[in-house]
Amino acid sequence: MRIILHSDINNCYAAIESISHPEYKKIPIAVGGDPEKRHGIILAKNELAKKCGVKTGEALWQAKAKCPSLLILPPNFPLYQKYCNMAKELYLEYTDLVESFGPDEAWLDVTGSTELFGSGEMIAEEIRRRMKTELGLTVSIGVSFNKVFAKFGSDYKKPDAVTSITHENYKEIVWPAPVGELLFAGHSTVRELNRRGIFTIGDIAEAGKERLSRALGKNGERLYFYASGLDTTPVMHIDETIPIKTIGNSTTPPRDLKNFEDAKIILYILSESVAKRLRGHSLLCSGVQIHLRSSSLMTQERQKKLEFPTNLSETICKEGLELLRRTWNFSEPLRSIGIRAIDLSSDKEPQQFSLWRDEEKEVKKENLELTVQKIRDKYGKESIVRSVILSDPVLGTANKPRLEPPAFRTH
Repeated sequence: MRIILHSDINNCYAAIESISHPEYKKIPIAVGGDPEKRHGIILAKNELAKKCGVKTGEALWQAKAKCPSLLILPPNFPLYQKYCNMAKELYLEYTDLVESFGPDEAWLDVTGSTELFGSGEMIAEEIRRRMKTELGLTVSIGVSFNKVFAKFGSDYKKPDAVTSITHENYKEIVWPAPVGELLFAGHSTVRELNRRGIFTIGDIAEAGKERLSRALGKNGERLYFYASGLDTTPVMHIDETIPIKTIGNSTTPPRDLKNFEDAKIILYILSESVAKRLRGHSLLCSGVQIHLRSSSLMTQERQKKLEFPTNLSETICKEGLELLRRTWNFSEPLRSIGIRAIDLSSDKEPQQFSLWRDEEKEVKKENLELTVQKIRDKYGKESIVRSVILSDPVLGTANKPRLEPPAFRTH
């Protein structure tokens, strides 16, 4: 039988801030975005803030309303990465089957390590103790026979705890929980399951594979296997990489987007970032998706397939603008907007030429974008800026360099 651990650093960013600033341990703190630029959501909070009702992902103003004394700190991603890397080095002392799930979470397959270090529970307790004494961080660890239940176990009891979910007890621990607590059961899936009278994880298992497949397709079948304890997904080796499926970028601009021209400025800024990352990974996209969030926080997503694969910002933005024009009439402003390149493929693969496409013109466009990128890489992001971005001095500030999360390596 496999023995899988899932380790989750409790309140990761806020906990690391408290290590660097011990005085923060006595007050409610949260790590959040930039309120002046309206990058305003809570990324992490400490236990004192949590007791006040502060939640990860909520707007800064909502958090401050709940906890007026809340100290909101700007993120320090290089520092967080340093500690997360040290945590991973500690995990690697027990197994090389370590798969990251975001910067602060990881699965460990310790099946082959028990003869050296003891049972899964013993290994989990040792990791929990060492994380606290050596790094000053607390972790919650789930121990189980598959990845899904191990993840559930790490969420089950927080902070600083170990929860073991076995073949004998999973129906008592996992099945009574709401369906939203099952891995990869998103908001729309939860709504659809609830609409069909399925409210707990146990209900998913009892509904059966066929019924869930009819209702939700492959996702329904996957949820059935997860709820029934039948997940056999392996923990990846530390050196394995996951193929990139999409590349996207989104932002909450300095003010709401009131019309199409406002959105055009932001979409060009985002599309240039997406195109650069596509080229960095030697990828092309065959589809574009936009994500829209209104000032009342209603969200919509739309996507379309492209006639030809591309990694050009001009093309990506043009297709995004077409989707936007068909989707949003600006009867309500947009609070945030995003664009994503989907259906990715290697730019080394042979591409189909068309008699109806000016290939020479496309090559010129590509050479122009590569030249602009080289200049920006050498002289800075603002050395060459599109005129449309300069047309609004407020929205144009979204193009200015700012501290961003590092590209955490995910396995």
